[in-house]
Amino acid sequence: MTDNRDQTAPFWTRHSASAQAPASQGLGSHQSLRSIALIGTYVPRRCGIATFTADLAAGLALADRKLRLGVVALNDTLSGYAYPKNVEFEIGQNELAEYRVAADHLNTNRTDLVSLQHEFGIFGGQAGAHVLKLIGQLRMPVVTTLHTVLKEPSKAQLSVIKDLADASDRLVVMSDTGKRFLADVFGIKEGHIAVIPHGIPDMPFMDPNFYKDQFGVEGRKVILTFGLLSPNKGIENVIRALPEIAAKHPEVVYIVLGATHPHVRKSSGESYRHGLQQLARELGVDDRVVFHDRYVDLAELGEFLGCADIYVTPYLNEEQIVSGTLAYAMGAGKAVVSTPYWHAVEMLGEDRGRLVSFGAPSEIAHAVLELLDNETLRHALRKRAYTFSRNAVWKEVGAKYLDLFAQVQRRRLLAPRSFRAMTSRDRLAALPEIDLSHLRRLTDDTGILQHASYHVPDRKHGYCTDDNARALIVACTAASHVTGGDELLELAIRYLAFLRHAFNPKRGMFRNFMGYDRRWNEDQGSADSHGRAIWALGVAVAELPDDSLRTISQDLLYQALPAMEEIPHLRPMSFALLGLSAYLQRLSGDTVAKRMRKLLSDRLASAFLSVSEDGEWPWPEQTLTYANARLPQALIEAGLGTGDSDTVSLGLGALAWLMEQQSIDGHFSPIGNQGWYRCGKQRARFDQQPIEADASIGACSAAFRASGDRVWIEHALSAFHWFLGQNDIGQGLFDHRTKGCRDGLRPTGVSGNQGAESTLAWLNSLLQIHTLQAAGHVGWTKDTASLRSRLQAGGGEARAI
Repeated sequence: MTDNRDQTAPFWTRHSASAQAPASQGLGSHQSLRSIALIGTYVPRRCGIATFTADLAAGLALADRKLRLGVVALNDTLSGYAYPKNVEFEIGQNELAEYRVAADHLNTNRTDLVSLQHEFGIFGGQAGAHVLKLIGQLRMPVVTTLHTVLKEPSKAQLSVIKDLADASDRLVVMSDTGKRFLADVFGIKEGHIAVIPHGIPDMPFMDPNFYKDQFGVEGRKVILTFGLLSPNKGIENVIRALPEIAAKHPEVVYIVLGATHPHVRKSSGESYRHGLQQLARELGVDDRVVFHDRYVDLAELGEFLGCADIYVTPYLNEEQIVSGTLAYAMGAGKAVVSTPYWHAVEMLGEDRGRLVSFGAPSEIAHAVLELLDNETLRHALRKRAYTFSRNAVWKEVGAKYLDLFAQVQRRRLLAPRSFRAMTSRDRLAALPEIDLSHLRRLTDDTGILQHASYHVPDRKHGYCTDDNARALIVACTAASHVTGGDELLELAIRYLAFLRHAFNPKRGMFRNFMGYDRRWNEDQGSADSHGRAIWALGVAVAELPDDSLRTISQDLLYQALPAMEEIPHLRPMSFALLGLSAYLQRLSGDTVAKRMRKLLSDRLASAFLSVSEDGEWPWPEQTLTYANARLPQALIEAGLGTGDSDTVSLGLGALAWLMEQQSIDGHFSPIGNQGWYRCGKQRARFDQQPIEADASIGACSAAFRASGDRVWIEHALSAFHWFLGQNDIGQGLFDHRTKGCRDGLRPTGVSGNQGAESTLAWLNSLLQIHTLQAAGHVGWTKDTASLRSRLQAGGGEARAI
């Protein structure tokens, strides 16, 4: 870890009245704390949690300069950030395996206590559940600071916070409202919750005129709003209030300080800022609104705050449990006008500011005019806000955290927790990372190529709809597992574009095969390719983050659905059902999709029901061929979606029989394609194809969700291990060097070629196992070599326990 005596003091310590540790009843009681690790986002990443984590680290260092502080930083991009040296470990927010390795790193580096900064959106998994894998394996005390506490959480959010509370020695919130919500909504005991205010820079109480000249607003009354720009900030309502304010105070100017939030810029560019500028022009106040479109450091922020006469937070709804910008403004002694979100109601009570209704420009204008007209009132509010905030300066907040940490550590010593090392029964034997290198290698501007000679793309065979549909499913699914989703989105767009081009509106069907010269080899493809394309489009509607891409996918799915009524084959029927099941998870009220799901599931169920239960061959076909497990999977998914337990049971029974046929000597052994398996005949052992393992994993995962029976987890893992060498010839199909998958298993060895179908089957299987991990259904570990390179100097070696 890093010795804080080597760190440069932040702005607020250089400008505060004193850089000495504050007097505290607990001072000296935390001397047994030698090293603390902070987990959260971190500067230079531009988000409020990153700033808070950095400021808390500096505040702790100021309270006790002998502390050793290290940071575990969360990344939302593949490249990460140029972190300072106190960041000793990085986690890709969607990389589940990295959370566990981070726990190993902390456990082996003599960390006395962990301070976790929690916000749902900075961690991967449903409702940020990945972080539970980290703190659940930590041996030292954990204190978790909650930056969001919801009054009406989703089921997943409720579960995550409860689990987080169980794994943490204490929770910290920054307001009494947050503590009340945790007790009333989440059922957490009040003794488990501490309230420590949001820290603020230690800024002097200054005359606003002191800094105005350097911003070109000398002689004017300044209204200020600062923070990362996003549509929920309500800035348009202040602009709408300006004409009324300016009519009485023509010297007024409104400064909007801050860059657009990176996630907003990524999804919609600068449209919100441009809309605000257009509104100001329409209202004739564009000469009174100054936008500073940049991210400012604390020193410059202090100067902007210093020049403000009135600070406004015009947020659009009440659901904000803490506002760092409000805390900063009050700490600088600003007269504040705010809408009544939760934190503002608490902070501005007892006449420390003015509250106005949500979305009410006229009330904003009235409150601002009252303060501009009455200088005595304005300065009284300023003094009350400043005095109230003195206990929240970072040196005081750092001491409060240290006192809490010391209490937690003493309690842990009196009542230690037991930890059980994970055994081989709990974990997989070295689960590979999700690596899309070979997928990218096979993909060009048109789409994904069908075949490869060894791992070199073979262009002479061109492209097909089957593989581009599979690739679209993988690209959409991988986005929630791989940090940095921009590249995946680009790949998804490419595969979606291929499907759009493949659809022949005259036939109402997809073409399948295209030459490398981009000429179609047919006017209409197979029924399988049609069903598989519908499957991919349903997943795209369910998973893609972009509204326009979902609309394109939905329109194409609608055009393709009518042809399914005329297709009698069970596999395309099953593929389409899987797509409709995914689609209806997002658009559950779509009656067209629901009617088609009912039609296809009834047909598929009838095919299985027509087979006598007393027979030795409970399968609706006389031959087991390819992708067999997709049939029972489709029944299970359709039954789950409609609440039809009979359909689910039918699928579970068929899958149980199939998995029995695909098991030899305790390992997965799918039906070979050199003769298949005909009723009453001997089954073919070879050649075995990766799509069979992929289909079986998908079906067993669905069966586990439907039944909760862990036998399906064991079946899924058995099929997954087939890729890694637990098969009939003891050779792995996944190539650790190329990150591709070999095309098949032969009696003489594995195929050397690594085409699209096999590689996509591998990637889809790996993603499904990661999904089971994220839900806590299978244990795991991984080869940490790639992660060790991310440990900076002074960090320890990550290892499994």
